[in-house]
Amino acid sequence: GGPQGAQCPCMPPALLSPPDAEKTPGYWNKGARRRLELALALQPAAQRAKNIILFVGDGMGLSTMSAARIYKGQLSGGSGEESILAMETFPHMALAKVSGAVPGGTVLLPLPEIPLGPSCFQTYTIDRQVPDSAGTGTAYLCGVKANAKTLGLSAAAVYGKCRTTFGNEVDSILHRARLAGKSVGIVTTTRVQHASPGAAYAHSASRSWYADANMPKEALRDGCTDIAYQLVHNTDINVILGGGRMYMTPKWTPDPEYPEDPDQNGTRRDGRDLIAEWLSAKQGARYVWDKKGLDAVKDDSVSHLMGLFEPKDMRYELNRNTSTDPSIVEMTEKAIRILRRNPNGFFLFVEVGHIPHAGGRIDHGHHSGRAKQALMEAVMLDRAVARAGELTSPSDTLTVVTADHSHVFTFGGNTPRGNSIFGLAPKKAKDKRAYTSILYGNGPGYSIRDGGRPAASLPAAEDRDYRQQAAVPLEMETHSGEDVVMLAQGPMAHLFHGVQEQHYIAHAMAYAACLEPYATEPGCRAARRASHGSQCSPQPLLALLALCMAALVVGG
Repeated sequence: GGPQGAQCPCMPPALLSPPDAEKTPGYWNKGARRRLELALALQPAAQRAKNIILFVGDGMGLSTMSAARIYKGQLSGGSGEESILAMETFPHMALAKVSGAVPGGTVLLPLPEIPLGPSCFQTYTIDRQVPDSAGTGTAYLCGVKANAKTLGLSAAAVYGKCRTTFGNEVDSILHRARLAGKSVGIVTTTRVQHASPGAAYAHSASRSWYADANMPKEALRDGCTDIAYQLVHNTDINVILGGGRMYMTPKWTPDPEYPEDPDQNGTRRDGRDLIAEWLSAKQGARYVWDKKGLDAVKDDSVSHLMGLFEPKDMRYELNRNTSTDPSIVEMTEKAIRILRRNPNGFFLFVEVGHIPHAGGRIDHGHHSGRAKQALMEAVMLDRAVARAGELTSPSDTLTVVTADHSHVFTFGGNTPRGNSIFGLAPKKAKDKRAYTSILYGNGPGYSIRDGGRPAASLPAAEDRDYRQQAAVPLEMETHSGEDVVMLAQGPMAHLFHGVQEQHYIAHAMAYAACLEPYATEPGCRAARRASHGSQCSPQPLLALLALCMAALVVGG
């Protein structure tokens, strides 16, 4: 192998000795006491939520979060391990099962007198031990477990069978929030017709029915519609930001950004221009397709905004053209500034994924075995969480961060403090060859050369498109079935506790915001009065009237 000094200059060298302060017991005792005092002061915020923001890191399992935390710290010039993600400052935590079941499928919302502990969420689908993004999206957005590859349908629906759609539709919390008078939005780095955002508005027996051109003739004949069509016609969504232009326009329609590339043309066979239909149906609506157009939109000038920035999925953050494509942080900020004008509040769904053509861009990065791409997407999601916190208040906004599933991604190898998260383990393997700290259980990183595994080396392992080695050869790396974390702050955040089924997420959010089926629960009437009162509160007028009456009495 080459010399150890060949580390990428953008990463700090391994920290050979910890800071002097860390060597004293007082350092750790003081820090623990401070955290203990914060824990003792923590009280449940029992008021109802006016706004809800749900952040989903597609494929962002615990190992991805831990590695992203280190990467974030190293990007800032630190050793990384001591770094803290913005989402990790949230006071309430739970785990979601991606595999397992509750007897009878009952959702039990905790009563105030029941002590709430940490929580875990289980992400399996009805028919799969290890889930996909469609089944999980239906769970955490619609509140029911479903079959893999189906969107917005109960498990009575069968994948790919159009006729099983009808009568088995389930409504998402986004749809219910809109019916309750809130503004709603979707922000994603994937195509907006992708499985995760699609579960917020579509009812489809196949997650792959992006446009009518992607549907079998039998499904069209039986009356099913594609996901792009449903995006425009199912729910009145105020803000739609992501990729997916080609599914919205007629076949052969040139793409505005890539007019010379026929592979980016529109794909619709029915001749419909869904963007034009959406614009004509919404008063005060705007459509943009690049960052310049998004930046030009005045927050107070539009009621509806659609921004589609790529023909399919948006680019990885490390590949993004910062002059033409907005970041997830910029899209999130624009959405919040528009949605928060509604005095009744809003619901916003924000997704960052990790792999090409399967999930969000975190999901995409992992599926392709490119850990650096995946971890940068996770860091960007955390930056969006931080920016959302600056634009909202935990007094009236419930913010939830979770993942739909995890990946067979890990890092280890007894690496020293401060080692680049993408660096090499300090000792060679039994085959006398170097290996990276990050490895995959399966995927395209599997390789055999000259009868053995090729040695990993620097600086190649630091490249953004470097594929970490995998144990089992697959065209694409797979999801994993372990539980995923849920982090929450704001009104009713204490409902996120313990080990839960993933569909509980939608119920806890609906309960917190007094949405169906919890709209008549105790406290909801007062919450609605307070929300409407924010438009034109009668309290100042009543106070003025009382003063006038008192003056008349004294004067008399």
